[in-house]
This record gives sequence, C-alpha cells and structure tokens, in this order.
Amino acid sequence: MVGMLLWKSPQAGKRKKHVTVEERVILHMRFLCAEVTRGPRTPETVQRRRMLAAGKRLRKQGVVRVIVPEDFAYMEQLERAGLRPVSTQALRRRLAADWVRFDLVKQGIPVAGAKVAVCGAQLTGELVRTVTELTLRHRYVLLDLPYGGEELCRQLRREYGVSLLLGPAKDQLEGAEALVLFDPRTDLSCRNPVVLPLYDESAPLPPLVLPPALEEKLPEGTGRGQLLAVLQEAGVLKAGQISLAAERPAT
Repeated sequence: MVGMLLWKSPQAGKRKKHVTVEERVILHMRFLCAEVTRGPRTPETVQRRRMLAAGKRLRKQGVVRVIVPEDFAYMEQLERAGLRPVSTQALRRRLAADWVRFDLVKQGIPVAGAKVAVCGAQLTGELVRTVTELTLRHRYVLLDLPYGGEELCRQLRREYGVSLLLGPAKDQLEGAEALVLFDPRTDLSCRNPVVLPLYDESAPLPPLVLPPALEEKLPEGTGRGQLLAVLQEAGVLKAGQISLAAERPAT
C-alpha cells in the first residue's frame, strides 16, 4: 500500500493526537494516510519529531513509498524511517509530447513548424512512444541516441509515412525550439526556448487536470503530481484522463 502525508491544523480544547494514521480510499484505490499536526508556532524540532513518528508508523504497517505535500521539507525524517517519495518520472514521460506542445504555446511558438529534439541514453518504450507522438504533431523531429534509432526511423516511415533526423549535430540540438531530455546532457547548453528534463523530478510539472467527476474526488493538501503518478501506475487513471490545463491558441 502507498502512504500519504497530510498536514492538519491544531485544534483548541481537548488534547488531540498529533499523528493519526488511517486508511483512505481515493478513486477506489486504498492509501494509508498519516495526518500530522502543524501550527504556525510549532517548533521545528517538534515538527521533525512528529514527522519521524509518522514515518515509522507508516513503515511499520508495510508502507515503503509515500506521497508528500508540496514544498515538503522533512524528507530526511521519512528516509530515516525507511520511506521514499513516490516517483513522478513515468508520469512526466507519459505526458512529454503534450508537455512540449503546452510549453511551445505558452512561449507563443507555432507548434507544427517547431523543431523538437529528443535525446536519450537508450531506446526505451517510453522514448519510442514520445518520439512517435512528436513526429505525428511536428514537422521537424531530431533524435539523438547512441544506438537503436535506425530501426525506429524505418518503423515510423513505414507505418506513418513520417521521418525524423537521426544523429543531429550539437548545434542542431541547441537550435531546436524544444529539447526533450530523457537523460542528463552536460555537453549541451540547454538554452532552448523549451527544455524538458524528464529525468529531473525536482522540475515543476505543468498544471494537470482530470475530468470534473474525478477531480472532485481528489483530496486537498497532498502532492498532486505524485498522487496522479500513483493512480496512473495502478491503472486507476486511463490514458487521456490526465491532461494539461487549457492552452491558448498559438500565434
């Protein structure tokens, strides 16, 4: 079971427990939710102690991965308890093609004619899906891979009649309007108008929305990207149910 951390405000009157743990169901998926009291005057030493206690209680009940609130500053305490944060990497890669379009529109760059460069250390299923979606949307797609790109080029030409530029030069990568990085590239300046470092989970996600009937069932106060990543991973959310916020037309 995946864990979830939520803050709760102090309550006046009768003494309340500062850490409570209970099971919660979100979109038919079970989570073990720990609520931790935090007030404006709570000392940091007390807050760290409560968070460590919450982490230990979650771990004792079998939790290994945990969804934490936005701007969470107590990951060290959770790691000491044996927990790790939920990864959003798969979600980022699943959304990559839509994310490129979203950021191009935000920058006022015409989408269809934009050059999009994709770099990766190996040919994975996620990269193939992303490149395929990009070639169907953009006229110029550049692919930089150490090996395996030739077969993908043939496949795209055979199945969709589209082509991409394989093995572009460094100046071509840096001249693209959008640069999609599946792995770090220290040799590139990364000054393109749009840069998506899909490996970097500290980078902000774009605004994500669900259909209204699902949106209203999500709890407030928890890490939205992590929660959506878990729901997608479990198959609770199907392809296309997670979308980026409305885009304005490109000029």
